[in-house]
Amino acid sequence: MAYRSLLRVPGAGFFPLGFLARLPYATSTLATLILVRAASSSYAFAGLAAAAQGIATAVGGPVLGALSDRHGHRSVGVAAAVANIVALTGLIAASHADRVSMLAAAALVGLTQPPVGPLVRVHWSRLLHARDRHALMPTALSYEATADETSFVVGPAIVGLLTPIGPAAPTMGAIALLALATLPFALSLSRRDGTRPTTPKATRTPLPRRPLAAMFLAMAAMGAVFGAVQTGVTAYADGSGRPGTAGLLYAVFGIGSALAGAACAWLPARFAPRHRYATFAATLLLGGLILVAGDGLHAVPAAVAVAGITVAPYMISLYTLTEQLAPPDRATVTMTIVCGAGPLGTAAGQAVAGSLADGHGSAGAFFVAPIAATAALLLALGLLWADRGRGVWLVAGSGANAGELEVHKQSAST
Repeated sequence: MAYRSLLRVPGAGFFPLGFLARLPYATSTLATLILVRAASSSYAFAGLAAAAQGIATAVGGPVLGALSDRHGHRSVGVAAAVANIVALTGLIAASHADRVSMLAAAALVGLTQPPVGPLVRVHWSRLLHARDRHALMPTALSYEATADETSFVVGPAIVGLLTPIGPAAPTMGAIALLALATLPFALSLSRRDGTRPTTPKATRTPLPRRPLAAMFLAMAAMGAVFGAVQTGVTAYADGSGRPGTAGLLYAVFGIGSALAGAACAWLPARFAPRHRYATFAATLLLGGLILVAGDGLHAVPAAVAVAGITVAPYMISLYTLTEQLAPPDRATVTMTIVCGAGPLGTAAGQAVAGSLADGHGSAGAFFVAPIAATAALLLALGLLWADRGRGVWLVAGSGANAGELEVHKQSAST
């Protein structure tokens, strides 16, 4: 019933277009790896280019988010899609030039990456609030998490299908998706999906720095788990003599997460967002421990499938709290800052897990997952204790955009 009610809000056509619009993000990093590897004959340099693209995405996302809050989602979304098409075209051209050109082009691709996920989550919040349907926000966030996870199953599959055509084919596929899906999706957004100040000097609501920093670190921990799993399944596949199965294993991880995300729509309303956050941080740690145990028992595929179930509920709780703490006139930049922590955490997780995998194989790589999840759990418990014991930063309501969120200032004594 919850998803049926959600379908009636934006219209059924919104969903397939919104899903296809996020596929360029799910394909471009892997496409860059393949293209740069073929052009440079170096895995190390290809990894460096992909890392530069990921870091640039994390940096460019908040900038595009701030511009979206000021000038509207449609204008910035369209401009970013066009700029990303140009940047990807430039990357293909740079693949015939020197390494400096390829590195700069990869970074430019990241800087111009359209932040479809944050844009659509803020769009949901404002759309549901405008129609007095804010109770459907958890359902919308559950759907978005499911769509994200599914895109990271479909995206790599598209890259795999296009790669035999030529090393530039996946990048050209990303360009086609941008032109045929991301650009039309941006055009479908309202001009008012951003809060434009009445005058150039209008005062902007300050960002909630402490809770925003907490959500940033929480998402970075989630990214580190992703990086550990990606590296772990790659090491496992190589060690088992079937390197081609790495993508399939990671797809299983994504499928489990997508199914769990869809199920989150039916969580009871009395299960408060801050309690969900702490609970799902604990299950994320359990998932990391299952990965380590599964490797020891030579049951990695089953462990990956079970561990994937713990991912989306944790991410949905982060998005829910972020949506609640975001000032209405700076919702998009708030969401893009938190989302930007994901690729940074993934890069860090891949670096640490890769180093451990060199000496200890997949077991060393997987061990990074429970370490990162432990940090996530300690952060969640610390914030829950602070909120309950002193009421210092967040009282969970039903959404900042509905005007029902209360942010408390610390007293002078604290």
